[in-house]
Amino acid sequence: MKSKTFTFGLLPRVLLAIGAGILVGAYLPDWLIRLLLTYNMLFSELLGFIVPLIIVGFVTTAIADVGNKAGKLLVLTTLIAYGMTVGAGILSYYTADTFFPDFILSASGSLGDTSYTTLTPYFSLEISPLMDVVSALALSFILGIGLSRRSPEAPLRGAMDDLSAIIHATIRHFIIPLLPPYIFGIFVEMVSKGQVAHVLSTFAQIILIIFALHILLLLLQYSIAGLVAGRNPFRALYNMLPAYFTALGTQSSAATIPVTLEQVKKNGVSEDIAGFVVPLCATIHLAGSMLKIVACAVALMLMQDIGYTTPMMLGFILMLAITMVAAPGVPGGAIMAALGVLENMLGFDNTDQALMIALYIAMDSFGTAANVTGDGAIAIIINRVAKTATSS
Repeated sequence: MKSKTFTFGLLPRVLLAIGAGILVGAYLPDWLIRLLLTYNMLFSELLGFIVPLIIVGFVTTAIADVGNKAGKLLVLTTLIAYGMTVGAGILSYYTADTFFPDFILSASGSLGDTSYTTLTPYFSLEISPLMDVVSALALSFILGIGLSRRSPEAPLRGAMDDLSAIIHATIRHFIIPLLPPYIFGIFVEMVSKGQVAHVLSTFAQIILIIFALHILLLLLQYSIAGLVAGRNPFRALYNMLPAYFTALGTQSSAATIPVTLEQVKKNGVSEDIAGFVVPLCATIHLAGSMLKIVACAVALMLMQDIGYTTPMMLGFILMLAITMVAAPGVPGGAIMAALGVLENMLGFDNTDQALMIALYIAMDSFGTAANVTGDGAIAIIINRVAKTATSS
């Protein structure tokens, strides 16, 4: 009998990296901290190089896939998924803007504290990306729309599928494994600058608020679905709990699809509609992920006294909802796809991006569970629309 292989997931590794960085950061010699800073510099440059490729590889194929599927229900499903994702971002922004300043700005210390000795990497190396984020998005739309009008066997389509597969493998087998030591180095640096206590106390409060927002988001989504379909929203949400808890364990919408399909059918959704909506929404409906990223971004900007405006954040939300489409099916995939928008539109530097990754991954299971469970609400709405269209 083959023994079962034990796997140490990304979340435990990230938490271990954070804990180790906090525990040993104050005791490491300067030369070792500088070595970690050199590693972080190289990793962040590599990350900056691959972000535009992530956008081109995944957004292009996602648009081409959607365009290849004709039908009004496809367009409606895509619009509802996008609308719910944007709506989650708006809910998150206004909640964060209302409550976060009270405990962030009143806390002592900040990420901008310069009273400690600043250490630098041993050397610097610039890896210039092939294009910036805006150019990558523009290219993705042009290629995606163009490929949607061509045969699936077109050579360029095959090349884009190969690029998507290569980027997916690079993230899963290279970027993700190198994340924990990168986050370890970030927290070591924060300890050396006396910033870690402020960051951790703020993180704990942010996580609690975001968890509450996830519950509120699901209640709102199922209230809308229940109103449209004439169903009890609480019963429908209860039926989706197996999918919710499965997603907590897998941290992947795609891996949870079989369970989601079964639970969606228990809510009265036809097999055809369930088989169409659930796999599609697993890649385009990211309300839970959006909620986390927006709240964390507002928190970090407040911690660093970075100014922001409502129009700027609304533009960020609209762009982020597009960029995260077809985020790779690995834990933390959505935040990887979002890094370029965070840098380009909000001005996040390497440290900000590392903190975003750490905070996002710490809540990754809950965001994925919210995404998956929300797919069930969309399926109920689409099923009702399909029945109405058939009977008329």
